[in-house]
Amino acid sequence: MNIIDLFSGCGGFSKGFLDEGYNILGAIENFKPAVKTYIYNIGAKVWAEDIKKIPPKAFESFINDRVDIIIGSPPCEAFTKANILIKENPIDRLYKDKRGALTLSFIEYVKHFSQKNDDLIFIMENVPQIKELKSELKEIFNDIGYNIYFNILRAEDYGNPSIRARAFISNIKLKPKKLRRVVVEEALKDIPKDAKNHEIKKLSENKLEKIKNLKWGEALYKFRGRSKVMYNWIKLHPKKLAPTVKGKVRFIHPYEDRLLTPREQARLMSFPDNFIFFGGREVQYNQIGESVPPSLSRAIAKYIKKVRL
Repeated sequence: MNIIDLFSGCGGFSKGFLDEGYNILGAIENFKPAVKTYIYNIGAKVWAEDIKKIPPKAFESFINDRVDIIIGSPPCEAFTKANILIKENPIDRLYKDKRGALTLSFIEYVKHFSQKNDDLIFIMENVPQIKELKSELKEIFNDIGYNIYFNILRAEDYGNPSIRARAFISNIKLKPKKLRRVVVEEALKDIPKDAKNHEIKKLSENKLEKIKNLKWGEALYKFRGRSKVMYNWIKLHPKKLAPTVKGKVRFIHPYEDRLLTPREQARLMSFPDNFIFFGGREVQYNQIGESVPPSLSRAIAKYIKKVRL
C-alpha cells in the first residue's frame, strides 16, 4: 500500500509503516533539518515547502503514483492547552490561528486523493484537545464524503517508554494490539558509547549542584501553562514510564547528574539507535519531541494490514 506523509517532521509516523513493509511515496515538510532526517532514515523524497504553497495536484505529479493511505501531523500548538495563548473559542483555533488552519490543508489533500481512490485511508494525528472541534471536523469531513473516528491512543500501550496520549482522526476505527509497557530503566540500557546523537552536554557547577538534590520525579523548573503547571528538567524515575516527551522538555538521567542526550531521549520515543537526527542539539530534541513514536505507528500499520489486506 502506498503512503504519503503530510507535515512529516523527522519521520516517526512514516517509520512504523516503513518497518511493516508499506511503500512511502513521499512527504511534505518545510523544516530543513527534519527534511534531511526524514530523507536519510525513511529513504523517500520530500517536497520541502509550506504545504499551503503545494496544491494537491502538484504533489500528485511529484509522487506520480496511486495513494492508498494519507498520514500526517498538522501542528498542534493551536489546540494544546499547554499553549497559554490558545484562542478561547475552539472554532477560532481552526480558522483564525494560522497553525490551526493547516489542519484544513490536510483535509484538502484527503479530498483530492479520495477522488482517485474510493478505498483511501487517512490518519491525522494531533493532541486529544482537538476533540473540542469534533462537531466542526465531522461536518467538514462529511462534506467530502467521510465519517470520521476520533481514536485516542496512548503510545505507552504500544511499547513506547514515555506517556503520550494522542488523537488519530481517521475514516476507520483504530484498535491496534497492545504491547507490554517499557519503563525508563529498560529503555535507556545498553546504548553504545559511539552511538550517534549521544553527546553529553556539560552543565555549569551551579546547575549540577541543583540537580544533585533532586529526587526521582522532581523537576528543576516549573511554569504555568493554560490550565495547569508544567515542568522541565525532570529527574526520571527508573522504574516508571517517562513523562510526555515534548520538543522543549529536557530530562535528567535517573542515575547520573546530567541531562539525557538526544539519543537517550529518542529511546524514550521508541526510535531505534540507527535512526539518525540532523541539525544542532536543540533541533534534534525538537524533532524527537514533536514526532509520532515509531512503536505506535508500527502498531497502527500492523492493524491496518490486518483489517484491509
